[in-house]
Amino acid sequence: MILRIAIWILMIFGGGILSYYMDKQLFPFILNDTRFHLISFIIGFNLLILVLRISKNTGKILAKYGREGNLPRMNTNKFVNKSIYKYMRHPMHLGLLFFPLSIALLLGSVSFILIIAPAEILFMLIMIKLVEEPEAKRKFGENYINYMKYTPWFCLRYECLKKLLSKNV
Repeated sequence: MILRIAIWILMIFGGGILSYYMDKQLFPFILNDTRFHLISFIIGFNLLILVLRISKNTGKILAKYGREGNLPRMNTNKFVNKSIYKYMRHPMHLGLLFFPLSIALLLGSVSFILIIAPAEILFMLIMIKLVEEPEAKRKFGENYINYMKYTPWFCLRYECLKKLLSKNV
């Protein structure tokens, strides 16, 4: 868990620092464009609110259905296929995929928006495939393997997104 948090911090801060230098080289005309930064900030702020709501909602669901006994915070030991997890295997990751983009927009960095955030999103998708999925298979066995057959990684249907973003989970 600590390693994953460290990777997140590195991605966000490293992306922010790298994008500043890239913007100076590739997009110097944007650095002082107040309108662009204002619009970008507003969009980024609203996107960040959605990311946080998704994380909060999915965290509540996992805390309610995925924990039995005395476990460290953010850990689960029970397989969950209720609520939004009926429709998609990785609803929390769906929200977190937009975290780098929300930070990029908040910073108003064209390089972060166009280059770094997409690269970080791709990295996250690869990590879901190579780390999260095998971990879930080991942890939950046949239940998870059967669940994979009928439940996609993500569900972008209106009903799914509405449930994922609702204020009352």
